[in-house]
Amino acid sequence: MTGPATVLLGDTGVRAPRVVLGTATFGAQCDEATSRDILDRALERGMSWLDTATSYPLGSGADAVGATEELLGRWLPGRRDQVFLATKVYNRTGPAPWQLGLSRKHLLAAVDGSLARLGTDHIDLLQLHRYDRSTPIEETLAALDTLVRAGKVRYVGCCNFLAYQLARALTLGELAGLPRLRTAQLRYSLVRRGAEIEAFRLCREQRVAVLAFNLLAGGVLTGRYDRNRPPPAGSRFAVGAAGRRYTERYWTDATFATVDALSTVAARAGSTLAVLATAWGLRHPDVTAPIVGVSRVDQLDAVTDALELELPDDVWTEVDRLTAGHRHQVEDIEFESS
Repeated sequence: MTGPATVLLGDTGVRAPRVVLGTATFGAQCDEATSRDILDRALERGMSWLDTATSYPLGSGADAVGATEELLGRWLPGRRDQVFLATKVYNRTGPAPWQLGLSRKHLLAAVDGSLARLGTDHIDLLQLHRYDRSTPIEETLAALDTLVRAGKVRYVGCCNFLAYQLARALTLGELAGLPRLRTAQLRYSLVRRGAEIEAFRLCREQRVAVLAFNLLAGGVLTGRYDRNRPPPAGSRFAVGAAGRRYTERYWTDATFATVDALSTVAARAGSTLAVLATAWGLRHPDVTAPIVGVSRVDQLDAVTDALELELPDDVWTEVDRLTAGHRHQVEDIEFESS
């Protein structure tokens, strides 16, 4: 990345890096040595906003809870002041029935666990990883208020909320004088454009920062997968239950047909599909910062190339036309309840 590119984080007044480094692969798809190399190189390039979760690495079971946070905790000493640190809570953190969800009991305990694993006294951005249908949002927001007042959390946000769920949280929080959700992580890519229908508009009006994730659709938008062969071992499509969800979501004839068409456009423009797909997220006016995940150091080059990519308007018009059919795909997440 060239230069200290930053963006305003919604209405917080905080300036944060233009690109977020996702860490879901750290400790599984890439080992600790590779993860540390990626972190070092990303920090050198100004990608100092790190996004993790209690449930990472992606696809791990309850026995590996917090493994990625622990890895980050071993890397952070001497670098904490250089990093904007974000994590997420909801998923199971232990065998007890209450160690799941967004209840006050689980939230307070989960954050203490994250702080211990990360080796820090505060989290810059705590995000609700999923909507919890079994817990009143007022209880969740009140627990977040406790964490903010205690100095353990600076700002709060959400991930995987539908537009009506975010609107409800914003409204009830305002009425009760509870912390406002400042960010929303939304799944968004050239083959998953449903966020454009309602969520982007809501975030724009409410000045909630949009953090777009899955820009490469789990790697499908790199063009490296063959639809006629099963997902390769070690890929995001082959990591437990998460891999099955990714396969159901993206491993479709419609997706691969779009990939073929976009690959032709990218080649004609002198670029690659991965760079084109990343640049799409970067240039969208409603995306505050995209979250990019890599499993090799050299994959960071695609981010740099995307930041510098300049294409004629007619190319982007063609990309929009080819992917317009994917606008109907809104989130369809079902949440575990036990």
